[in-house]
Amino acid sequence: MRTKIYLLASVVLLFVPQSFAQEQTAPEVLPEYVAETESIMADRRVMSALEHIVAIEPQSRRDLIELTEIPAPPFEEQARAERFAQMLRASGLTDVSIDDVGNVVGRRPGRNGDRVVGYSAHLDTVFPADTDVTVRFDDEKMYAPGIGDNTRGLVTVLGVLRAMEHAGIESEADILFIGNVGEEGLGDLRGVKHLFRDGAARIDTLIAVDGGESERIVYGGVGSHRYKVTFEGPGGHSWGAFGLANPHHALGRAIQIFDENAPAVTTVGEKTSYNIGRIGGGTSINSIPFESWMEVDMRSGSQDKLDDIDAVLKAAVEQALQEENADRLDGPELTVDVQRVGTRPAAQQDSTVEVVQRAMAATLAFGVQPSLRISSTDANLPISKGVPAVTMSRGGISGNSHSPDEWWQNKDGHVGIQIGLVTLLAEAGLAK
Repeated sequence: MRTKIYLLASVVLLFVPQSFAQEQTAPEVLPEYVAETESIMADRRVMSALEHIVAIEPQSRRDLIELTEIPAPPFEEQARAERFAQMLRASGLTDVSIDDVGNVVGRRPGRNGDRVVGYSAHLDTVFPADTDVTVRFDDEKMYAPGIGDNTRGLVTVLGVLRAMEHAGIESEADILFIGNVGEEGLGDLRGVKHLFRDGAARIDTLIAVDGGESERIVYGGVGSHRYKVTFEGPGGHSWGAFGLANPHHALGRAIQIFDENAPAVTTVGEKTSYNIGRIGGGTSINSIPFESWMEVDMRSGSQDKLDDIDAVLKAAVEQALQEENADRLDGPELTVDVQRVGTRPAAQQDSTVEVVQRAMAATLAFGVQPSLRISSTDANLPISKGVPAVTMSRGGISGNSHSPDEWWQNKDGHVGIQIGLVTLLAEAGLAK
């Protein structure tokens, strides 16, 4: 197996410059990173580590089942965090802790420690704590809520650590093996926001694991603004209090106005989206509600466009409030509360950034054509602060993410872990 791995890497890397020259839409991998990856993969310790990733697949499968069956919605990740911390310790780390917000951080010291590289996967899933997360099997697929996104990412982080420990590989930089909280939903990136807060211990690069296809490399961040908008009034009987301003009517107006005006932003320039994800309020069919609320998600890879669609929403809400109050026949005016419940910064970096190049070179080394994309991941935060970061594959294939029928299949799942290992060693420096 060792010879096969190295020969594949050599052949693929040898022809990389020519193939990219012929396909101008593909990202360019610079020759120095091709050579760097070739050198890393020629190291006997790395060959041993790559083989070990395949050898421990039964253990990785057991870990995937165990961690998946520990519920971990945003803000309730503690049980899974504690078990993941135990797994890091059992895999060879002695310096493992859980920080103030719930992130699991295990430090593997480098030879010189001049730099610090984070290698992370998020602990949380989108599913409530009472969701049945029992893993089911159908042919070659494993079904359970959260099994791919992102429990498999945690297993990938463990696999890379175990491979390094097995092969006795040292890095030049310190490496932090991280299980972070709050990536999903209203978690609002609170885990990485804490790790990269002002005054936090320095992390020079972040490599996050969160995504299915091995070719997928996220190098830019789709930003998002999320709001909970609540119209409030006195409420009353639908017959006896008819004529009062109605919060539901105001909410309906706001949605209509927003939907009519948003295309001025979303149909031009960089892709920008919006969605009314949830609405609620009211007590009965024959009661004027005392409140009506909606949760709104808006996204763009451009911070300017994100700010533009944000302004359209706020203008629509204000117009709806004024119109509903003007049309009332009796009683006090409605009020509205516009609460920001989530902020993910849009973030961009160049494809020539070292960690991006290293991720692409490592991906090519295993015969996989890299695909650079932007998405909304933990990498948003560091990139927005000028810290190099990427989000990479967790290996295998998956589907129905964020649904009860989510599945993951071990189709060449080891390759994603191997690509992660080589990328991490390139970024952290393989100590000789």
